[in-house]
Amino acid sequence: MFDIIRDRKKFLMGFLLILIIPSFVLFGVEGYTRFNEGGAAVASVDGKKIKRAEWDQAHRQEVERLRAMVPNIDSALLDSDIARYESLERLVRQRVLAAAVAKLNLYTPDQRLARELQQNQAIASLRKPDGSLDVEAYRQLLSRQGMTPEIFEASVRADLSQRQVLQGVQATGFASSAMARATLNAFFEQRELRVKTFTARDFAARVNPSDADIEAFYQQNQALFQAPEQADVEYLVLDAAALQKGISISEADLRSYYDQNASQLSGAEERRASHILLSVPNGATPEQKAEVRKKAEALLAEARANPAKFAELAKANSQDPGSAANGGDLDFFGKGAMVPPFEQAVFALRKGQISDIVETDFGFHIIQLTDIKAPPVKSFAELRPQLEAQLRQQQAQRQYAEAADTFSNLVYEQPQSLQPAAERLKLTVQTAKGVLRTPATGQTGPLANARLLGALFAPESISSKRNTEAIDVGGSQLVAARIVEHRPAHTQPLAEVREQARSRLVAQRAAELAKEEAEKQLAAWKGGADAAAMGPVLKVSRETAPSIDPRVLDAALAADPKALPAWIGVPLGQQGHAVVQVVKVLPRAEVPAERQAQEVQQVGQGWSGAESEAYYETLKARFKARILVPKPAENATPPVR
Repeated sequence: MFDIIRDRKKFLMGFLLILIIPSFVLFGVEGYTRFNEGGAAVASVDGKKIKRAEWDQAHRQEVERLRAMVPNIDSALLDSDIARYESLERLVRQRVLAAAVAKLNLYTPDQRLARELQQNQAIASLRKPDGSLDVEAYRQLLSRQGMTPEIFEASVRADLSQRQVLQGVQATGFASSAMARATLNAFFEQRELRVKTFTARDFAARVNPSDADIEAFYQQNQALFQAPEQADVEYLVLDAAALQKGISISEADLRSYYDQNASQLSGAEERRASHILLSVPNGATPEQKAEVRKKAEALLAEARANPAKFAELAKANSQDPGSAANGGDLDFFGKGAMVPPFEQAVFALRKGQISDIVETDFGFHIIQLTDIKAPPVKSFAELRPQLEAQLRQQQAQRQYAEAADTFSNLVYEQPQSLQPAAERLKLTVQTAKGVLRTPATGQTGPLANARLLGALFAPESISSKRNTEAIDVGGSQLVAARIVEHRPAHTQPLAEVREQARSRLVAQRAAELAKEEAEKQLAAWKGGADAAAMGPVLKVSRETAPSIDPRVLDAALAADPKALPAWIGVPLGQQGHAVVQVVKVLPRAEVPAERQAQEVQQVGQGWSGAESEAYYETLKARFKARILVPKPAENATPPVR
């Protein structure tokens, strides 16, 4: 692909120097430095600036992550100013936690990193029939995301280390039952109220705007009548799932795969164990630690002398509050459920055997293996559909990885057409008309991918109608696209939108009439007029609010309980206006004990989360974290591009 460049390297180097040196003369070294700095600073943490380019990249990654998790997510939400600001807040949070990791000397060992990577489904799908990782496919998967294995693994290790910063605070959070119940009773208290809604549509018949009124409304609100930017496009998709349909697996391959993986595919072995834990206090001296180990050795000798009394020893001596009362029993568990030293010891024991002393971060353990539950190996016939599906998927992933480079190169080398790549890889060029820069709510598929649309609607793509680069849109799909025809955004003429303008004007004036009538009635009722028209008294709370607009409920619950009865006017936007009379405050209704216990636990979790966030705020102050761009309003609309 780059033979011409390599053959003429000296010539190109000289040519580039001719271009670059005058630029240095004209603009100076500083201009080049500023050009590469990534734009203006948008935040700073611990004296280090975060540039706009870093923010943009973090937002793109977050959008791609969310699209992979929720393919049907509304693209307008992802591209809003609020969503972008939240991406910046997350980036600042990462930098604050990274600074704390460095300050506290926290580290994630290789074993913890390996366990995390083993749980990654995308990586697990790259395993060969013998269970080993297809390293080349792993590299290709990461390269399509702009990463090397080293960069990816370093980022995972950093994330795991950062989790440790707040986990210690969160794990020790505590809310007493009394405080939790007081909080719940206040949150779920009941109120008796009456509501009268003045609906805008009931006043619409009174509105009869003239042509002049409609034209004036149109002129004053032209932003409401914008035809969005659109494009007719061609696009090409390389899809692992589509490749999978054309793959046939031989009987010999299926048999071989079964022989190698039958035990694993039949189900994971589980083991049941009991243990005695002697914990070591935080900050214990070597002498104190040695004293605990000495006690553990004495208990180990006692347990081995009479294994039948292991449960009694655990009840009397174990410092694990979750299992001591049950004689140290931990029930059945599989691999990955326990910390590595504990797991390795358990899966090395024979049934009934007692381990040597096992040291973990929790302290010293004495373990007795009490049972083994290994599922029976399934027959070839039982596993055949699963075997075939897995082999198809593995072969499709390999073919996809091999074709991805060819796909990427061809759409780049022949930028004016997708047809060469389609012909080489036996794909079909697809077309779509009226594609928007921001896809419609609920839209799915490649043309709902923010990164692809960003590349497609980039200025150079619009002006030259060149292919975009090959873009990974998730789900093992690689896509390139090009614009065939582009139509910029424009204001639609009044003749085309007259009926729409009239409907909007009628709705606006009807809502104004509804508000006027509601305010008139509110003043009369406050003055002592008969409020029979308000309707029956309703009993509501945050748990039970029958057919009540959330805005009405929020206003009623916000009323001062010391100033009842309270009269409140509640704007409902284009829907109209409501008048609320809050009559009485009642305590929360009784709830079953089981539910109450669950709620107390949830309050405790919320309290732990709040303490964790409070600690994060202290870290922000400690590392002088500042966001330098204004926060958008909550009702900010997606940017118009």
